[in-house]
Amino acid sequence: MGKRRGPPPALGVPTKRGRPPPPGSIASIADKLGNYGLLLLLFETPSGFAILSFDGVQLYLPDAMENIWSNFGTEYMARHVVWLKEFRTFKDKSSAIRSDTGVDRKLAKLITRWRRPGQMLVVGKPEYRTIIETSMGIPCLFDETVMELMWGLQNVMHSLVPKEKSELTIEDRLPMSRGLKMFLDRKGFDVKPEMVNERIVLSACALYDCDHIEQKHCANLKRAGERLKEVSGIDTQDWSLQKVATALMVICWPEYETELGDPEEMFTVDELSKFEDDAREYDGKFIKSRVMRMHYELVCAHEARASHRVQLASLVTKAKEAYEEAHKTS
Repeated sequence: MGKRRGPPPALGVPTKRGRPPPPGSIASIADKLGNYGLLLLLFETPSGFAILSFDGVQLYLPDAMENIWSNFGTEYMARHVVWLKEFRTFKDKSSAIRSDTGVDRKLAKLITRWRRPGQMLVVGKPEYRTIIETSMGIPCLFDETVMELMWGLQNVMHSLVPKEKSELTIEDRLPMSRGLKMFLDRKGFDVKPEMVNERIVLSACALYDCDHIEQKHCANLKRAGERLKEVSGIDTQDWSLQKVATALMVICWPEYETELGDPEEMFTVDELSKFEDDAREYDGKFIKSRVMRMHYELVCAHEARASHRVQLASLVTKAKEAYEEAHKTS
């Protein structure tokens, strides 16, 4: 999915020999956005407004609508993509930004203090985009993907903005994340927005990360499968990622016991013989340390997926029972 964890690297820097980054890559998106891909974000809280810096590349990655939510399961996860700059409370927040009066001086100063030249401002309401662009001349971004981002910020509001002591009202809270809903549907969980709680979000994120680990290594393992066919004449087209990863371990680390499956059960005698006979032909085609790390990550994901799914199923069942009980008595 191209998902990025951790603070943004120095994106937009020319690649070796001055070649531009490939279209659609993280570096290419960041280069178009400017400011190393960082966007300024105006986040409305119950008592004021916060200015945050956000890894804007996340909004333009493939399937961003489905994946943004997964960055906001916990404070730790969120701090990899968003950082608080300043928070201010307002006695009369409703007068801070209005269609008839524009943006008041206090909020305008807050925005301009942190905005870099040419930097886009992400806002949580379409009317805010219109007002700020008209009165301040600052280009703003608001769309359905931004709404997913705002849902995530609300989910970890008190961690990101610790000075905000008030709670969001039911009316102010955004509906259930569309991306989270899509993920839960794919996993066979029918969850209504009223049923979602912090533990369900956290458990869903854990299960999502298990899937993400496999997706992260998918392209490399497919290329590895092509190498196996070139060198040993073995067709891996119908193999699972785990089977390809196990084959690489057999080739690169024959002295280690694989944990994704028993090679003698996964491969034919002829295939194991070819791996052994062709071992030297694979020199330089695979980086052994990467094979080991990839195998380890896939093992962890494989082992954790089952437990996370059981936990999520239990949490959804409890939430559904509580929801049904509440509607019986209401």
